[in-house]
Amino acid sequence: MGQKMENGKQEGHIIKNVQPGSIALELEISPGDRLLAVNGEEIEDIFDYQYQIENEYVELLVEKPDGEQWLLEVDKEEDEDIGIAFGSGLMDEYRSCRNKCIFCFIDQMPPGMRETLYFKDDDARLSFLQGNYITLTNMSDHDIDRIIKYRLSPVNISFHTMNPELRCRMLNNRFAGEALNKAGRLCRAGIAMNGQIVLCKGVNDGEELAYSIRKLSEFLPTLESVSVVPVGLSRYREGLYPLEPFTRQEAGEVLDMVHGFQREIYQRHGTHFIHASDEWYILAGRELPPEENYDGYPQLENGVGMLRLLLDEFEEAFQELEEKLRGEGGGHMAGQKEELAIATGKLAFPYIQEMALRIMGILPHMAIHVYEITNCFFGERITVSGLLTAGDLISQLKGKPLGGRLLLPQNMLRSGERIFLDDITVEEMEKALQVKIDIVKSSGHDFVGAVLAGRTV
Repeated sequence: MGQKMENGKQEGHIIKNVQPGSIALELEISPGDRLLAVNGEEIEDIFDYQYQIENEYVELLVEKPDGEQWLLEVDKEEDEDIGIAFGSGLMDEYRSCRNKCIFCFIDQMPPGMRETLYFKDDDARLSFLQGNYITLTNMSDHDIDRIIKYRLSPVNISFHTMNPELRCRMLNNRFAGEALNKAGRLCRAGIAMNGQIVLCKGVNDGEELAYSIRKLSEFLPTLESVSVVPVGLSRYREGLYPLEPFTRQEAGEVLDMVHGFQREIYQRHGTHFIHASDEWYILAGRELPPEENYDGYPQLENGVGMLRLLLDEFEEAFQELEEKLRGEGGGHMAGQKEELAIATGKLAFPYIQEMALRIMGILPHMAIHVYEITNCFFGERITVSGLLTAGDLISQLKGKPLGGRLLLPQNMLRSGERIFLDDITVEEMEKALQVKIDIVKSSGHDFVGAVLAGRTV
């Protein structure tokens, strides 16, 4: 279990960390060593590695910094990890998008922001690991083969249209129409998929949208859901394809079409399949659908059903609060007075405001100020809270009653960090506004818990 080899050097993957007490540590593998192969197979990325390492007997070809190569034999439990980590989660470079989509939001970003915000991802591996959407345009037959071999699913695909010629024009890629055939291969192999359509006024809406929905429904049940989201238009569109926002009436027409297909598809397949994002209902001034229409919320990250889920979870938490109050003697609780503030985007504002009013209705000792923040940075057409910057929050909240705490939704921050889109930290905002900031997760239960944090009702 430590045979040394003197083969020629191969590229491999640099090992960054070795877990204490692991098999790798026992084998004298160290950070800086290079993994060349597993079970005689070169490792392209993390999926190759995980597939090979699951066996009970594993052979590792490792190269030391001095060029010496070790062939290490491992007997272990099936699925047992050997305890090494690599510099990149993928063990490979991220694949960037080769398209020049007419609706790309990254092309609508202002200059001067952090470099990572300008990276256009189109990597199928991130679709599986993180839920990212891909266009299939930079995937080879080899890539499709690997997805099928490793049963990587679900794969999230940006279809936008099922008209091949129109897709080429929308993505500004002459291979974009042909790439749709790859979705057919995945479907025939039984790889679960989700899809999205970014709807552009006068481009892929109307009859084009109806055609796309019909064609996509042929992939059922392997294609589990498709979302329709309106194109996001920032104020930085100089020199880009001329796109216009949808009107209230046009949003209603989109919803009528989506609902019509939902009824038809549900009768045949028992699923609603095609879903409109929350923005359409706000724009059209219509009620959100009930929970059962969302088929278990497969497209939450695309803004499909986020508000419905929030409202239903809030209702559960609110009823629990009412029951607790009744159990403590009924009526309104006097309690210690507290004043706090909540800031959100235009999309969610009326719902958050109503939730705050209901809490104050049973806890009159609380004063909750809810502020609707206009997105001046990207433009007023951008209404989601996740694209608000600290600069807009500070400028619009300064001088307003905030009380002792300011609640902000977690989606305003960079994933896993306390930094806003414009690189201002939560601590810097607290200093600028002279108020303690509490970051709130997205659920209705978390909302009620954050409002009542640190107090007995």
